[in-house]
Amino acid sequence: MPDFDLQDFLFDLRGYLILEKAIDATLLANLNRAFDNFPELQFGEWWGNAQRLDNNGHAGLELQNIVEAGKPFEALIDHPSWIDRLRRYCGEDGTYVGGLFIDECFASVRRNGGYFPLHSGGQDGVVRNQFRFVNGQFRCGQVNILLALTDIGPGDGGTRILPGSHKSNIAHPVFARNFSERVKDEDEVVEGSIEVNMKAGDALMFVDALSHGATKRINPGDRRVVIFRYGPSWGNTRYGFKYSQELLDRVTPEQRKILEPITPRHPGTQRGLERLVTA
Repeated sequence: MPDFDLQDFLFDLRGYLILEKAIDATLLANLNRAFDNFPELQFGEWWGNAQRLDNNGHAGLELQNIVEAGKPFEALIDHPSWIDRLRRYCGEDGTYVGGLFIDECFASVRRNGGYFPLHSGGQDGVVRNQFRFVNGQFRCGQVNILLALTDIGPGDGGTRILPGSHKSNIAHPVFARNFSERVKDEDEVVEGSIEVNMKAGDALMFVDALSHGATKRINPGDRRVVIFRYGPSWGNTRYGFKYSQELLDRVTPEQRKILEPITPRHPGTQRGLERLVTA
């Protein structure tokens, strides 16, 4: 078994890591400036190749496919603060399908009153977001980066997680209640869970099998985060977004390989013949 560092140990044990000062002040400022310039959109309305699709009406505004919203967001595709660990944790590194894709990427603005009930967990056994460690290798179905653009402390609507639940075989008792009823309960108490406090520029990395949600925001102002969900290269985006050719042509080759890990094959395509012959 290869030598793992402390962060690998903690990710395996708890299901999450906090990456302090993940981005620098310049990128942080550029991202917040981009948020300031978001137009007022109704649910389902498009802004270029981004679309407002709030996952839960109580959670706040969510602008999906945010990588299409400008250069600051493109910088997050393969940011050095997390990309190497993502390749190891969920990129099936060292296999014939090694590589990443972005399952979902969105900007979230949570204002007063916004929250989201705890969901997910190892007991579900969902392949798409599973946690696995096999033969000394991480083989996770989905790992998320939640990047804080504002300080997130008590009362700010921070992320709630249940450490270790990515390995759970038994559902937490809170899941016995119907989700539609839990959505109405703004003061849901989840024994064993913790609220993650972060500074602007910090990132929370967690496997999606970890039970997670968000506490109610009671403070004035808004909570701003960007969330990128990554998975192995053979996956497909959650909502079926297709990237614009302008974006694919503009990003670096390394970034494009994440956005489009498998180049579309059209009649007359010669790509990959050498590998097929020698395989």
